[in-house]
Amino acid sequence: MTTSLPRQDRIRRALELLRNETTDKFDDVVPFTAEEFTDPVLAQQERDHIFGRVPSIVAHGSELAKPFDFLTVQMPRNNVIVVRQRDGGIKAFVNLCRHRGAMLEDSEKGRCRFFSCQYHRWSYDPDGSLRMITRDNTFGEVDRKERGLIELPCEERHGFIWLVDNAHATIDVADWLGPDMDAILAGYRLDELHCVRSAGFDEPTNWKIMQDAFLDGYHIQYAHPNTAGKIIHTNVMAFEDFGRHCRFIAPRKSIDRWLEEDPGEENLDRYVTETHFLLPNSTLLRQPDHFQLLTFRPDISDPAKSRMEQRLIVPPVERSGMTEEHWNKVWDKNWQILLAVLHNEDFPLLRNSQRGMASADAGDMLLGRNETANQVFRRETKKLLAEGTVES
Repeated sequence: MTTSLPRQDRIRRALELLRNETTDKFDDVVPFTAEEFTDPVLAQQERDHIFGRVPSIVAHGSELAKPFDFLTVQMPRNNVIVVRQRDGGIKAFVNLCRHRGAMLEDSEKGRCRFFSCQYHRWSYDPDGSLRMITRDNTFGEVDRKERGLIELPCEERHGFIWLVDNAHATIDVADWLGPDMDAILAGYRLDELHCVRSAGFDEPTNWKIMQDAFLDGYHIQYAHPNTAGKIIHTNVMAFEDFGRHCRFIAPRKSIDRWLEEDPGEENLDRYVTETHFLLPNSTLLRQPDHFQLLTFRPDISDPAKSRMEQRLIVPPVERSGMTEEHWNKVWDKNWQILLAVLHNEDFPLLRNSQRGMASADAGDMLLGRNETANQVFRRETKKLLAEGTVES
C-alpha cells in the first residue's frame, strides 16, 4: 500500500515517468482465464459476495435534490428505489409491492409523495411504511408495521449515494473507503458540485470487461487514436495503491512543454487527468475543471450482460462565471463528445471482447506489470469472493 502524496508531487512524478518513457509497474505479469467473464456460477457469487456485501455508488446527491425526489436502480440482486426523505436524508427500498410482488415504480426518476402499486393500488410512504390497503375491510388482518417496503443499507457521503445490495447487510462508507481514500474524496467537496448529465447503457458485456477498460492507460493510443489518443499520453501512469482502492495520474500531451524545462512552482493541474478506482465498480476521473463518474454493474442473471452508467459532475452555474445558457452549451458539448467516444470506440471493442471470451479454447490471458489498476481490481475482487465464500 502507498502513502498519499501531494498532488503536485504526483504530477511531477508522472512527468518524470514520461521523460524516461516508462510507467509505474507491479512486480509480476498476472494470468487470468476467459471463464472469469462467462461462468454463471462465478457471476452469482459476484452478485452475492461483492455487491451483496460492500457499498457501491448509485447516484450523485444532486440527482435527488429535494424531498420526495426518487430514482430507480437495477442492482445485481434487487430492483431498487432510492428516495430523498422529508428531513433530507436518503433511504433505499426493494422496488416491489409487499402484496403480490408487482414493481411499484418503473420510471427512472421522478418526484412522488407516496408510491402506489398499479396492480391493486396498495401505497407506501417515502419512508417505506405501508400507507394504504385498498378495500381493507375485505382483505383480512395485516400487521402493517411488518408489511412496509424492504429497506436496503444506504448512505450519502462525499456527494455520492452508496448502497449495499442486501437487506441483511450493514453499511459504513468511511470504513469501506479507508482513511486515505475517504480523505481524498472529502478534499474534493463533491457534495458542492452538480450532476449536469447522466445516462445508463445496457451492454452485452461482462461488467469486469467494462470496468477493466476504464482503468487502462495502455490502450489509449491504439483504441482511441483520433480522440483521447490525441490528448492523453499512453502507458504513463503515476500510480498509488491504497489496498481496496487506487488512483493514478496520466499526463496530457499539453504537459510536453515541460519535458525539457523544469516547471518550478508552476501549477500543473491542467496538464493531467487523475483516475480513482473505487472498489468494487466505480471509476472517478478528475479532469482540470470537472469530474466524470463511471459505474459498472453486473446483470441480475446473465454473466455476459452489464449496465454502465456515466455521470458528468461539474461546478454549479452560479460558481462557474458563465451564463446559464453558456454553461449548458459547454457541458452539453462535453457530454456529446463523451457519448461519441463510448458508442463509437469503446462499446464495439468491448462487445467483441465478450464474444471472444466465449471461445471454448480461449486459453489463458495476461495482465501486464504496467496494468496496475487492472491488477488491483482483479486482486481485490478475488479477495471479496474468497471472504464471502468463507462467511457463507
